[in-house]
Amino acid sequence: MKKAICSLVLSVSGVMAIRAEVPSAMAITNARVVTVSGPILPRANIVMRNGLIEAVGENAPIPADAWVIEGEGLTVYPGLINGLSTLGITDSSAIGGGGGRRTGGGAGGGAATTNTGAPARGPEDRPSTTSWLRAADLVRPSDKRLETARSAGFTTSITFPTRGIFAGQGAVVNLAGNKPGQMLITSPAGQYVSLAFSGFSGYPGSLLGVFAYIRQIYIDADHYRLAKEMYARNPSGVSRPEYDRALEGVMESPRVLLPASRTVDIDRMIHFAAELKISPVLYGVPRGYTAAARIAKAGVPVLVSLKWPERRRDADPEAPETLETLQLRDEAPSTPKALAAAKVKFGFYSDGIEKPADIAKAVKRAIDAGLSDDDAIRAFTLSTAEIFGVADRLGSIEKGKIANLVVTKGNLFETNTKIQYVVIDGVKFQPVPEAAPAPTEETN
Repeated sequence: MKKAICSLVLSVSGVMAIRAEVPSAMAITNARVVTVSGPILPRANIVMRNGLIEAVGENAPIPADAWVIEGEGLTVYPGLINGLSTLGITDSSAIGGGGGRRTGGGAGGGAATTNTGAPARGPEDRPSTTSWLRAADLVRPSDKRLETARSAGFTTSITFPTRGIFAGQGAVVNLAGNKPGQMLITSPAGQYVSLAFSGFSGYPGSLLGVFAYIRQIYIDADHYRLAKEMYARNPSGVSRPEYDRALEGVMESPRVLLPASRTVDIDRMIHFAAELKISPVLYGVPRGYTAAARIAKAGVPVLVSLKWPERRRDADPEAPETLETLQLRDEAPSTPKALAAAKVKFGFYSDGIEKPADIAKAVKRAIDAGLSDDDAIRAFTLSTAEIFGVADRLGSIEKGKIANLVVTKGNLFETNTKIQYVVIDGVKFQPVPEAAPAPTEETN
């Protein structure tokens, strides 16, 4: 199906404000419910209490104390999940680095980390590493981007620090709350790794150096783990291992996000992860259409960037471009279709795109390139939840799961569809147009 997509943002075109309302219990009745994990329910009720889905079904009883929303003519989807972002983190020292080889392309959408100071003497200096940083400690509900993301239908983000080679540990966070602790769903979600090497005056200031450094970190982590285990079994008469917070951060991460911009990067990262015996998640992957079968064979999940390759705005319009560049620009949006056909588990991430309309355009390009509406919805919901091990709490509309929902008038990817409500932790947010700017006085 190739339907125009006026919205992932679904008609939240323009900047919107969000107003929250908090009932003791809430029910949406007589709505079309897209559960994602099961069949579509043409006419069903959803009951929510204490931030959780209490019941869902055609004849689910409505509690007497519930605030009832009439869902006639509305469709309810699971809340959308941004698979990799810096949403909630306002500390620029944690979100500057990108995920490319020399420049950006990561969750922050910025340039690669610039490293200054004395040259690194070797791996023991732990250059460009903050693996111990936790997004859970950095997120703040005051981040102004949360409102824009909610207006686009996002209810959850997998948020990471993104500065450096080992940037830090991510967290699964809901995009609403009065204080940071109310936003957190689980932590750590994984370790964000980039191949940024610009700005080094010495080691590891090359792609080869960064790979050597990453490999050394994991070798050191294995020795560090072994030393701690041996000491724990028999501490008497043995010098205790020196605490290393960089290695502790690496060891605590249940999965590792690895960048894969080129086809060779995809193969390289798959083999690199196997060598290091880590659980990888590839991110970026604009050339996934060339390697979907190999990714599927390796059983590696993928986060697809919605920032499709395009000509730089400051590029010389007369400068010739290679056939490979033109082909990548044309074929990259077909990556999600190729991954879906190969049965690769994949999700989407915004990669620094903030405007709802721009997100909508990016998703439309994937759908126009052959991705089905069902696969697009799953990539934004249950598949991402499965990648990060939170499918028991997020990603579908089921009893017992967190009450994160998007309520629309119209199908999610159809023209003129509008978001009526966004529900996060059982709290209803209603998009309303931002107040018009005050008129200015005319001057002669």
